[in-house]
Amino acid sequence: MSAIVLSHRWLGIAFCLLFAMWFASGIVMHFVPFPSLTEAERFAGLMPVDRGERRISVADAVAASGIVDATRVRLIQRSDDAVYIVSGPSRQRAIRAADGNDASVKSADVALAIAQAHARQREIDASHATIVGRSDYDQWSVPNGFDRHRPLFRVALGDAAGTEVYVSSSTGEIALDTTRSERGWSLVGSVLHWIYPTILRSNWTLWDRVVWTLSLLALIAAVLGAVLGIVRVRIGKRQISPYRGWHALHHLIGLAATVFVLIWIFSGWLSMDHGRLFSRGQLTPTEAGVVNAAPDWREASSLDLQPISAAAREAEWFAFNGHVYRRDRVALGGQTLSRRGDALRDGLAGFLDVHEIQALTGRLTVGCGPPSVLPDSDEYPALSTMPGAPVYRSRCDGDLWFDIDGADGNVLQRLDPSRRAYRWLYSALHTLDFPILLAHPRLRDVVIVSLCTLGLTFSVTGIVIGWRRLRSSLAT
Repeated sequence: MSAIVLSHRWLGIAFCLLFAMWFASGIVMHFVPFPSLTEAERFAGLMPVDRGERRISVADAVAASGIVDATRVRLIQRSDDAVYIVSGPSRQRAIRAADGNDASVKSADVALAIAQAHARQREIDASHATIVGRSDYDQWSVPNGFDRHRPLFRVALGDAAGTEVYVSSSTGEIALDTTRSERGWSLVGSVLHWIYPTILRSNWTLWDRVVWTLSLLALIAAVLGAVLGIVRVRIGKRQISPYRGWHALHHLIGLAATVFVLIWIFSGWLSMDHGRLFSRGQLTPTEAGVVNAAPDWREASSLDLQPISAAAREAEWFAFNGHVYRRDRVALGGQTLSRRGDALRDGLAGFLDVHEIQALTGRLTVGCGPPSVLPDSDEYPALSTMPGAPVYRSRCDGDLWFDIDGADGNVLQRLDPSRRAYRWLYSALHTLDFPILLAHPRLRDVVIVSLCTLGLTFSVTGIVIGWRRLRSSLAT
């Protein structure tokens, strides 16, 4: 028992501030998530595609890009030109639609013009926009999802909200936006909670190991504290705790918060699992080979004969089950879809159907039943990037599920039993996204804030006790 006491004491001293930081920052980031460019913001910033402009074929754009495993090609209208953005599993590249030349952004002036055009489309005042810098990483662009866009041009729009946007040097797209309020709250929210300083997070492997280790040690400290707290309870006596003052407060609040603290720290540690104990929900190499198989891009030539919709802000050609499809994004929640030899699909029918989904999943594994459309209240939610678009779930032999976006054919989730267990042990326990609470968001807010406040109060008592112990140890 003395070993447990000493271990808890010194681990508690080492981690009491970290516990307090996690609980306080957890409240903040529940209401203000880490800055990102939402699909609604991205789409609102797109200019209508110039249908009259001369352009090379999609097949020629893929050839000019040099990306042999290309699976997607998007046509967007930038302020300097119409460009194809050719993407594959390995990389992406922007090609000028007029002549097939490289369309990457090397000039700060071009990046500034692109940012201003984006702002005008979103009705943001960018008359005082300036280039802040060009870099691979800063505090808001550290996530790995930006790797394909690095380096990024950071542009301050000079508006009242203090908006800054990041222009991809590889494609010229807006990859991220932040506001002054988002940055301020995220510094005391997500950045603290995830231990996200740029110098650490820019090295993903180092960050992963550091935060995983800290979380594990914090979990051990919490378990030891729970054991001591329960052992020291005085059963059948007037005073439950044998302690006085701050120690008694720490003991009593700890008893009240034990279950929540243990669950929350355990599930927080699991957020750093990254395949250590549970599957990652990613396609196997064999499955990825089927999903990401490069098509014969000459098949897109027949689709090029169909004029792009007058309302389109983006046209995309994508490979799905060996065929090339084209979708014209005419609204945030609206698109037309076509495939060689098929009639144009629009309105409610402008998506992939169950037969097309089943044809793909039948090549991924055996025993896949007819796909079903996920309801909004599904316990394993998956959302299309396009509001209102269906997401199909195929259940296959071996208890394996695939969730596929009906708008663009992307595989959103691969759910095996391990991944489904992870959804409950991490996401549900840490963010309380249980369906019953998601159906009552105000109640969920109250529960999260109340529990985190309880954990924060408990941590503050630990800080006081730890500080007094340190002070007395140093004095002797």
